[in-house]
Amino acid sequence: MSNSIKTLFRDSLKSADTEETIDIYFTRPIGLVFALLWNKLGVHPNAITILSIFLGIGAGYMFYFSDLTHNLMGVVLLMLANFCDSTDGQMARLTGKKTLVGRVLDGFSGDVWFFCIYFALCLRLQSSLIPYTNVKWGFWIWALAAVSGLLCHSPQSSLADYYRQIHLLFLKGKKGSELDTYAQQRGIYEALPKHGEWFKRLFYYNYANYCKSQEKRTPRFQSFFDKIHATFGDAESIPETLRDEFLQGSRPLMKYTNMLSFNLRAIVLYITCLANCPWVYFLFELTVLSAIYIYMHKQHEDLCQRCSNLINK
Repeated sequence: MSNSIKTLFRDSLKSADTEETIDIYFTRPIGLVFALLWNKLGVHPNAITILSIFLGIGAGYMFYFSDLTHNLMGVVLLMLANFCDSTDGQMARLTGKKTLVGRVLDGFSGDVWFFCIYFALCLRLQSSLIPYTNVKWGFWIWALAAVSGLLCHSPQSSLADYYRQIHLLFLKGKKGSELDTYAQQRGIYEALPKHGEWFKRLFYYNYANYCKSQEKRTPRFQSFFDKIHATFGDAESIPETLRDEFLQGSRPLMKYTNMLSFNLRAIVLYITCLANCPWVYFLFELTVLSAIYIYMHKQHEDLCQRCSNLINK
């Protein structure tokens, strides 16, 4: 890899701290090649995100079937969707075409993928027998998927993203982070005219509530962050010793944020679908990923308490 390509690759990443090994050596290099190609063709990152949505829907359709061929096609389509998801972010960072709408559309795309996949898996399993019984899954697979998706997957992903953005703020400052607050986004919403801007109002209303849900689950970080603003003005003005203390504690938690994002979840999905036991995937969400979520949340809140105690000590 030439020095210029190495530089482009480094600039296309959020940070070494927040990238997974699989992404650094597999997903991101492929994403960079596509980013350079599509940028040359004048394709906007948001168009690539929309393409990923259709690929994810296609993956969901393929996972409806139980045969190996369709499931392999589902794996390929979901991998392509993920390459597109990587590409649009890398392209936005390289070209400066980063927008809040693009970021939320990026997050929305992943929700569409997994909604379609969960829906397809429920249709696939509902007429099948629950293992070691003579009872069909029926209603219970829909209940299992709903709990897995709404009460596990969704909060796991949103908090993982929140912790990454917090880490990036302390590591790279405001320019390197996409950390937003409920108050800020709600203020934008309320400043919009009540007539003629219905799409923007809907967008900022929902995004503000998304930020609020993250903040409600992180009381010690909110207290720490408020203390930073009251004492130093903002996170970029804190003493290096405090910054280093926070990053030292936050860095080991980044591997857990990555586990709760895409790759681990996708690998388990691929294996269970190919082995024709996708119900195991839902149980994995409920048990293993939930345990990781609880541990990550506790460690981060404890870190924020320790760092908060250091201010004015």
